[in-house]
Amino acid sequence: MDKGRRSWVRHCLDAVRGHRPAHAGTPPASAATATALPDTEAEARAPSRLPWRSTLLIALFVQVGTRFAAHGQPERVALDGAAEVLLLAGSLLLLVRHRFPRVVAFGTAVAATLYLGGGYPYGPVLLLVAVGCFAAVVAGRRIAAWSSVGLVWAGHLLVSHWLYRWLPPGTDDAAPWGQELVVTAWVVAIVAASELGRVRREQLAHARAERVAAQRRRADEERLRIARELHDVLAHSLSVINVQAGVGLALLDDDPEQARTALTTIKGASKEALGEVRQVLDTLRAQRRAPRSPAPGLARLPELTEQARSAGLDVAVTVEGGVAGLPPGADLAAFRIVQEALTNIVRHSGARTARVHVARAPDALRLRIDDDGPATGDGPAGGESGPAGGGNGLVGMRERAAALGGEVRAGPRDDGGFTVRATMPLRGGNGAGGGRTAAGNEEEGT
Repeated sequence: MDKGRRSWVRHCLDAVRGHRPAHAGTPPASAATATALPDTEAEARAPSRLPWRSTLLIALFVQVGTRFAAHGQPERVALDGAAEVLLLAGSLLLLVRHRFPRVVAFGTAVAATLYLGGGYPYGPVLLLVAVGCFAAVVAGRRIAAWSSVGLVWAGHLLVSHWLYRWLPPGTDDAAPWGQELVVTAWVVAIVAASELGRVRREQLAHARAERVAAQRRRADEERLRIARELHDVLAHSLSVINVQAGVGLALLDDDPEQARTALTTIKGASKEALGEVRQVLDTLRAQRRAPRSPAPGLARLPELTEQARSAGLDVAVTVEGGVAGLPPGADLAAFRIVQEALTNIVRHSGARTARVHVARAPDALRLRIDDDGPATGDGPAGGESGPAGGGNGLVGMRERAAALGGEVRAGPRDDGGFTVRATMPLRGGNGAGGGRTAAGNEEEGT
């Protein structure tokens, strides 16, 4: 495969990681994820639909309750058209309490004050003030809410102790001051209930925002995991295919038999790559179903070294402590790290031999992959895994190890070769990925 196609594959993988769109006009994956998930802040600022059902219930309760209360207050002014207009106006204002909370708070306070000033029976008219105040406090208009309730309290105080001589009914006396304690208690109760509602609403909004953020984090982590899997599968298999294709083209006329062998290797590598890509895609399509085939592990090291050998790289493998029974997470990560290291040797090094050393201790799994170099200069400086590289290969290795609480170190040796060292703990997290994800800790290149 030529450099143009490899660049296209890397371009697509970067799009999966969320760094840039796969093609012009396509938003990056992170933007798509953000679009698919609800935006709590936008929801909070968006105008709500008119709460006509709750408003209708409140209006009915106020109308029926006021008439019921009037029967026990014969000394008050009988309900007339003006009283009906004030009660209806206060109820209708509640329809827009979410869009114009300040206006509704003051509007219901004025309607209630005029109603009480008209000498009409005491009743659930104060419920209109309570609902208006509650909506204003929840919307963050606390000064308007408190001022509106204070307006009702001050209006009642004036009507009951100073203006009663000139207001209906004319037979009223000054209200006892003990009644003002009851009114004050109602005012305090309304304000306290409104503040409790505001706090509860903020807590719910915060919890909703945390859920949305957690969903986005899980989506980002899943996208990075998919990108790592696809990169590791495709980079290794396509590198083998690329090398064998070059061999086949060079020997097609002079040595057809050797060219046939190269084509056979290409067929096997492509078949394996398709199988692993299909396994990744099947996992995406059915997250809750068990995978149909086991994940790769260090038990497949002979197969991996054979593929590298077909690309012209002789690999010597030594294992200490055995690889059977490794935790699945550590087993897969170790296999992918070795696979990526060998791929980088094939692509970016002139070495014809490599050494893989696997050491299993009770507490950790250690890997070391060496080659004798030198670097060919094909790709990023120092190779994709080089210290100056920062390509997806080294980043993917570090992410896999860091997800298990381990680490990867890579760099050139003094003798001109290159070494990749990886350490992954086998206790504590049990190799299942108890550590943090290293996404974003490394500067990724192309």
